[in-house]
Amino acid sequence: MPEAPAPAPALSFERLTAGYGNAVVLDRLDFSLQQGESLAILGRNGVGKTTLLETLMGNTRVMQGTIRWQGEDITRWPSHQRVRAGLGWVPQEREVFPSLTVEENLTVIARFGAWNLKRVYDFFPRLRERRGNYGNQLSGGEQQMLAIGRALMTNPKLLLLDEPMEGLAPIIVEELAAAIRRLCESEGLASIVVEQHPVLALEMTHKAIVLERGTVVHAGTSAALAADRGLLEGLLGVGIAEDVAA
Repeated sequence: MPEAPAPAPALSFERLTAGYGNAVVLDRLDFSLQQGESLAILGRNGVGKTTLLETLMGNTRVMQGTIRWQGEDITRWPSHQRVRAGLGWVPQEREVFPSLTVEENLTVIARFGAWNLKRVYDFFPRLRERRGNYGNQLSGGEQQMLAIGRALMTNPKLLLLDEPMEGLAPIIVEELAAAIRRLCESEGLASIVVEQHPVLALEMTHKAIVLERGTVVHAGTSAALAADRGLLEGLLGVGIAEDVAA
């Protein structure tokens, strides 16, 4: 019997060139992601990792190419339409509302679906404990939990996380990494993670791509890249060996 055709990807970038004004940051970028998969975006500083996420959310200028999400060409869609279509955004700066309580932060942008206040509190019990605290009264780790919880309240199908572990204590990093893995493995939520620490990013994800000058120079499974320390160091630069060994 002939093999069944592979399912169409949930997300694909097709020869996409994008940037800011006339400056090209992403150059003919190609990659795809299936629903429920998690992807690490790796690379040295300034290669376009955050710009990739910003482009996916509609915050850059696309010069050519196509972004497809669940079969739809969303290249020219405004950001709010992408959120309604299932893209959830956790920005590097977290951007919690400092003058709103935890509960108000969560409910102010809530959309109907499986993720509701109770479920987010069950997922992050610390947010339930802090539900009456204002955004500016939270620790860095609590703010990151709130940023992820707020994104979940939009009931996304794809979660975009930009440097989610930046500036956090190791015990909080471990807790959040486990939570992100759980979202993909148990909840079927696709995710794209930009993270400064490559070993951690590879531990959290199924697949990885490495960017250099806005193009993909390596693509494969996270497990294979994590196991090839020489390749990882060669792709990401001197000093990665210490990070790998840590």
